[in-house]
Amino acid sequence: MPGPILSRTWRKGLCGAAGLRIGEALGLEIDKHISTDFLTISIEQKARHCKVEARLKTASALRKVDLHPTIATLLKEFVGERKNGFLFRIRNGKPLGSSNILRRHLHPALKQLGFINPFTGTNKAGNHAFRRFRNTHLRNRTGCPEGLQKFWMGHADESMGDLYDKIKEDVEFRKEWAEKCEFGFKLPSVVPNVPKMEENSLTAIAA
Repeated sequence: MPGPILSRTWRKGLCGAAGLRIGEALGLEIDKHISTDFLTISIEQKARHCKVEARLKTASALRKVDLHPTIATLLKEFVGERKNGFLFRIRNGKPLGSSNILRRHLHPALKQLGFINPFTGTNKAGNHAFRRFRNTHLRNRTGCPEGLQKFWMGHADESMGDLYDKIKEDVEFRKEWAEKCEFGFKLPSVVPNVPKMEENSLTAIAA
């Protein structure tokens, strides 16, 4: 199982790089939803309160999300030798709970960075902030075709033009743009190694 430092980095990084809802990220299973080349993830279910729900938020949420090659490489390293199971899981194999991510990782990290939420005056934000970041990046900094942006983000069709858009079927085009769009943030240059005893201890706490 990946170390806790790497795990919490990846939960946030994958949501920011792929625009996933937190439940979608926590519902990913290695053998079911990640392509063999790690360049595409399939959103088919979500996890809520450590339980899988096959019902997604909207019909448009059922989709494939293409990753930048750098993110795909890191995802492959994160998975390591695992062949199945949830990508982000607790010690008993169940999916992680989103509330633990907020309390144990996101909020302390934002406080350490000195972040102040302009709406609440606190240094707290929700997991959805990563999805908003990805949407803003695609819309304003990449030149990404609108139809592809909507498809990756799982946004509903708004017009007949959206309905007739077949971009979801052009895999090579999607992968080309996934590389062009990049991911809009810097990755840590070094991922710390966590001794096995510490890994087990901290994972048990997270559970």
